[in-house]
Amino acid sequence: MAGRGRLSPVGAPTRGTTNPNRLRRVDRWIAAAPVTTRLLRTADAPLVVDLGYGASPVTTVELARWLRRVRPDVRVLGLELDPERVAAARPAASPPLLDFRRGGFELAGTRPVLVRAFNVLRQYAEDEVAGAWALMLDSMSADGLLVEGTCDEIGRLSAWVLVSAAGPVSLTLSMRLAGLEKPSTVAERLPKALIHRNVPGERVHAFLSALDACWATAAPHQAFGVRSRWRETVRLLVSRGWPVLGPPSRIRLGELTVPWSAVAPA
Repeated sequence: MAGRGRLSPVGAPTRGTTNPNRLRRVDRWIAAAPVTTRLLRTADAPLVVDLGYGASPVTTVELARWLRRVRPDVRVLGLELDPERVAAARPAASPPLLDFRRGGFELAGTRPVLVRAFNVLRQYAEDEVAGAWALMLDSMSADGLLVEGTCDEIGRLSAWVLVSAAGPVSLTLSMRLAGLEKPSTVAERLPKALIHRNVPGERVHAFLSALDACWATAAPHQAFGVRSRWRETVRLLVSRGWPVLGPPSRIRLGELTVPWSAVAPA
């Protein structure tokens, strides 16, 4: 994987916590969303970077498997700041399609079309997010996309923002519906750019409040199963004027995507 010279890694080490299938929800979305699949299919020799994969390479290996459903020749590169984590991941590598290297927000001098950065910015201050986004996007191809977000330890609650060179594009929430008390439970996993904005007067707070209200109204549909209740919740949300993106097939999985403008910080 050709780089652009040796660059010093930029960023702070993460806790490294990871588990198999922890990032399945976002991987499934990347491998199905029209905006990402179109990018992968039309790119010339696409490279995808998994930034901050943690103490185990398992989620990078899983990402590569998902992406090969879209583009069999896609190359995936896992980047970590900790050289010991890179060394531990090397046995899982299968160059040139899957490799691991030391790197941070500068993306190790590579120029990927897509970057997945999960549970990386959680430890940073909110005012550092824009700079981290810019550094990654500046290192990517002109039409590159960043998928940045957070999930819980076993991947039942997840949220991510899609970012392009022009700025944030959308917010996606993805939840395991079975046992879900209320949708706003995902608030604790909002991306860093939004997690401190879940307060009255902010758009994301209004959005989550409306989602909870619709979930409560849809309670009678629980008799037909939790998916039925969720579909009715989203239908009610749309009827209240909230712009929901994506086909019904994605919604039934517990996903909900809205334009960034609907939740952007005030």
